[in-house]
Amino acid sequence: MNILILGSGGREHTFAHKLKSSEFCNQLFVAPGNAGTAQIATNVAVSVNDFEAIKALVLEHAIEMVVVGPEDPLVNGIYDFFKQDETLAHINVIGPSKKGALLEGSKERAKEFMSLYDIPTAAYQSFTAESLGAGKDFLKTLTPPYVLKADGLAAGKGVLIINDLTKAQEALEDMLTNKKFGEASAKVVIEEFLDGIELSVFVLTDGKNYKILPTAKDYKRIGEGDTGLNTGGMGAISPVPFADASFMEKIEERIVKPTVAGLAKENIEYKGFIFIGLIKVGNDPMVIEYNVRMGDPETEVVLPRIKTDLVTLFKQLDSQNLDKVTIDIDERAAATVMVVSGGYPEAYEKGKEIKGIEAIKDSLVFHAGTTLKNDKVLTNGGRVIAITSFSDNFKDALHKSYQNVEQLDFEGMYYRKDLGFDL
Repeated sequence: MNILILGSGGREHTFAHKLKSSEFCNQLFVAPGNAGTAQIATNVAVSVNDFEAIKALVLEHAIEMVVVGPEDPLVNGIYDFFKQDETLAHINVIGPSKKGALLEGSKERAKEFMSLYDIPTAAYQSFTAESLGAGKDFLKTLTPPYVLKADGLAAGKGVLIINDLTKAQEALEDMLTNKKFGEASAKVVIEEFLDGIELSVFVLTDGKNYKILPTAKDYKRIGEGDTGLNTGGMGAISPVPFADASFMEKIEERIVKPTVAGLAKENIEYKGFIFIGLIKVGNDPMVIEYNVRMGDPETEVVLPRIKTDLVTLFKQLDSQNLDKVTIDIDERAAATVMVVSGGYPEAYEKGKEIKGIEAIKDSLVFHAGTTLKNDKVLTNGGRVIAITSFSDNFKDALHKSYQNVEQLDFEGMYYRKDLGFDL
């Protein structure tokens, strides 16, 4: 089987690593890919949102399965594009329909869905530029800190948590009238702040059946002690130590089952991943957000722990036979540390030569923002490389990852040294 992965980050390199090891994988393509995927697959310079170019690529190489990494093409309807085209309809696309992708594409839609199916989440209201005054008044009724979310996709940066009422009102105005996050903040969801510890739960579903994958916890802030600006993620740990059997049962009964049942009730085609961002408030799980794909850097700790052949799992989605397979999970803990460019998540330089990759031992190296030039690996993004290690517990796994991160070197290199501090 010839397979195409869409995307260019650490998540996509991890997918490539897993899919390449399958006996069912013949040729593997990644569009556009990075320096890491180039070593194990064929990179193709095609944008994830150029559906016509993707169609040409798929037909040229007789591709039978397309694994969609990032959220943009899903929200833009790539699943529907394939299913509505006679020449593409037979291809197994891993990801939800455009209607299903709205769970991530619109924060308001996600909150309405949760409300409709009694899925526990924070109280909220939505506002536009026309209702700015009402939004400012609503903020006055809440207890700080105040949570403001751009309704649309904002590359993981559209959420503000502000302690001061006046600053929160100013930020709301900035989002709605000054388009702080572009069209993504044409509508803003304001919700009550939930105090607790966060975790991510990943579900693979065929729209009828589901499998719960390993849990993970990522670290979004750039600074140690969870300070500073939000990033795409500075590292992750799997499994989450506090997510014991009884807590996971609550998640499955109160959140996973009603989510999958709600999708089925609304006849939404959904054959892919549901990433549920949760917070543990007391001893109860509450949903912060849905994403409609795997997270990054959580993918770098979740997928390596799945021992079952990934192609075998994905093949069951199209026929809605996911209940026919069992997923074998590695019992060991996995921890990944993300190495980033100096200045990230604000302005940073690209094109810095990365040295020391070949010196890394007993860990997995997943490229994120890298590119090849004259046989040299150069930085090509804010998040550059993730180093993933296994051990009997997350602390030892982290220790191993940190030891190997120290083998790397490029100008401006930075990484957090305190991952797992809150566990």
